Amino acid sequence: MHSKERNRQRRPPRTGGKSPGERIAKVMARAGLCSRRDAEAWIAEGRVTVNGKPLTSPAVNVGPQDEIQIDGLPLGSRQRTRLFLFHKPRGLVTTNKDPQGRLTIFDALRECHPEAPRLVSVGRLDINTEGLLLLTNDGGLARVLELPATGWLRRYRVRANGIIDQLSLDRLTSGLTLDGIRYAGIDAKLDRVQGANCWLTVGLREGKNREIKRVLVHLGLSVNRLIRISFGPFQLGDLPEGGLEEVRTRILRDQLGPSLLQEASADLDAPLELPHAAKQERPPAAARSPRPRNTEPQKPQGRPAPRPHKHVRVLRAEAENRNADGARQRIERGETADRKGRVVAVERRVAVVPKRKERARKAHPYHASKDRGAPRPRGGTR
Repeated sequence: MHSKERNRQRRPPRTGGKSPGERIAKVMARAGLCSRRDAEAWIAEGRVTVNGKPLTSPAVNVGPQDEIQIDGLPLGSRQRTRLFLFHKPRGLVTTNKDPQGRLTIFDALRECHPEAPRLVSVGRLDINTEGLLLLTNDGGLARVLELPATGWLRRYRVRANGIIDQLSLDRLTSGLTLDGIRYAGIDAKLDRVQGANCWLTVGLREGKNREIKRVLVHLGLSVNRLIRISFGPFQLGDLPEGGLEEVRTRILRDQLGPSLLQEASADLDAPLELPHAAKQERPPAAARSPRPRNTEPQKPQGRPAPRPHKHVRVLRAEAENRNADGARQRIERGETADRKGRVVAVERRVAVVPKRKERARKAHPYHASKDRGAPRPRGGTR
């Protein structure tokens, strides 16, 4: 008996001639409720049931006909596959949780873009690398796009310390091996020399860990700034640092093509709605505490709280414009000329005296005589 026939006999037969479906953790992740790792943890805690039976292992395949519930609430339909462009700043780690307590890109997303769905990164960028990072709510699409077999070119702008010529960079197109690691061909171009630094444009298709830095160190260069400017057909453009921009579904369909969409099992026709289970997590109106009276209406949770309109320098100036007695001062601005005839802006602080005190001041004979230019009386009045 041939080995292929033995393998066929060892495989478990399919029940009922139906498709085996997909793993339960994958289905939960595609619904946008949690990650696969969190789904496995929920299953271990007994929070997930399939067709009324609680699961004890994530090694279960489910299909469209199966009824999945989490904490007694039905799992919503699958979310539409979405792709986002994110301008990653320096100093952020591309991971969900960092054991060293450093800030992650997802911490920045929760703070600056709370309206964004649960996202995963397509590949990673080092903590000191900045630029374009693709984010998606579909783990299957993320795995397909980050594979070297996809063949998408990734371009970087590199500032490095050292001296290099274009001839040395052209030798990288044939690839090289460093410390037992084989690096595929790299397209590098010398843009300009700026003092002790040089600017390069580097393009690669693999993106191994610290690939650009290790290759340039081999050439005698020390990278001090690394910016990813494109990932396949998607460009960083003028997206501001920390900005998040969604790729339109029509553009995403055109750029991915039918082959990548089928390989990633992406769904671009699903509705843009939150999972049904997530909607029901909010308690009913009777269980919520009533809104207190004489208070402002609550702001939507997706928008940050408004900041004060006055700038800090305005508030500081208002505090400095008070003298020791607590009287307010105003600033009178004007212009004058210096010895060379140049216009110079001048400012003068003048105490703001209330009208009542001003009338009392002028009614006194001493102040009245002083205002008229009369000499100050000496020795008192007789």
